[in-house]
Amino acid sequence: MKRISICHLAMLTAIVWSTGCSVSKRGAVVRPNDSNLQADGRINMLNPDVAEIYWPGSSLKLKFRGTSVKATLKDERGHNFFNIIIDDSVVLALKVDTVKTTYTLASGLSEGIHTVELAKRADWFRGKTAFYDFRLSPGSKTFDIPGKKRMIEFYGNSITVGAAVEDNAGDDGDSSFTNNYHSYASITARHFNAAYSCIASSGIGIMISWGSLVMPDIYDRLNPDDSTSKWDFSRSQPGIVVINLFQNDCALTELPDHPQFKRRFGNKAPTEDFIINAYSNFIRRIRGHYPAAYIVCVLGTMDAVKPGSPWPGYIEKSVTSLHDPKIMTHFFAYKNSPGHPKVQEQQKMADELIRFIESHINW
Repeated sequence: MKRISICHLAMLTAIVWSTGCSVSKRGAVVRPNDSNLQADGRINMLNPDVAEIYWPGSSLKLKFRGTSVKATLKDERGHNFFNIIIDDSVVLALKVDTVKTTYTLASGLSEGIHTVELAKRADWFRGKTAFYDFRLSPGSKTFDIPGKKRMIEFYGNSITVGAAVEDNAGDDGDSSFTNNYHSYASITARHFNAAYSCIASSGIGIMISWGSLVMPDIYDRLNPDDSTSKWDFSRSQPGIVVINLFQNDCALTELPDHPQFKRRFGNKAPTEDFIINAYSNFIRRIRGHYPAAYIVCVLGTMDAVKPGSPWPGYIEKSVTSLHDPKIMTHFFAYKNSPGHPKVQEQQKMADELIRFIESHINW
């Protein structure tokens, strides 16, 4: 046996092991096409033998009776971490190898019914992860997990991803410090026991990004790295869509020498009307796919919402111009601290958003 790379969470000291040994024929092998496997987020489940996981926060969950559970996975680049969630509590973070490997997620469990969940922590550009199966101890049995009555979908940047949320000493963008589970988005979805879809990417904007893609390029993709891979919006209809974008637009429109500024705008910054129209056009696209959803346009908590910033005003004007009573705004309080929001700051954001939803939306 070989010990794999892990990040300990909450000072737990359990160790995850990998093994090439196959499970006993008497044990259950749960593949992607199993009806008892619950998927959250945009996951490619078209192949019955392997599921492809791309977006942050995407997860696979299983309810079973048994004393141990393993999972067979393979990562595209070896940069992805997944939270191992046993009985709805995070126990460890698993770094997935580029070699197809079967990992023991939990062993020595008490007799009775348990749940296991694997949830992706970081950005899609860290590479896709292939899930082949859960493997259960001999004599195990799986159970149906009732579908959730609510769904929330988020569109956002690194704040929504949860980038650097666990880096209390700085603002390192390494995937080991990113944990979508601690993002305001994931916390809010769990609070409402809602199905969760997170279409977020660090560095992205609506008009301009630090990289070549903007959110209008990828918002409708299943695989965000493939322009031909389109998501079927009819597969799920969220009751609430939350959009937290414009932080990177705010930063980059002040950098005329940046190559993406020159590519998008030439030598002249966009006008207020251009900015407002760009935001309005994106919201119209979302509304076109989700005609009945509440759409909450949020911003924050970084310098796009600092005192005197015009960016909340741009969003307000965009929303007003749409004349849609189910599109609303909420601006998170400026955190006034360096770097990306950390765990406590993300929790504060979630608390704000939860209060707003409970006060303004009947769903």
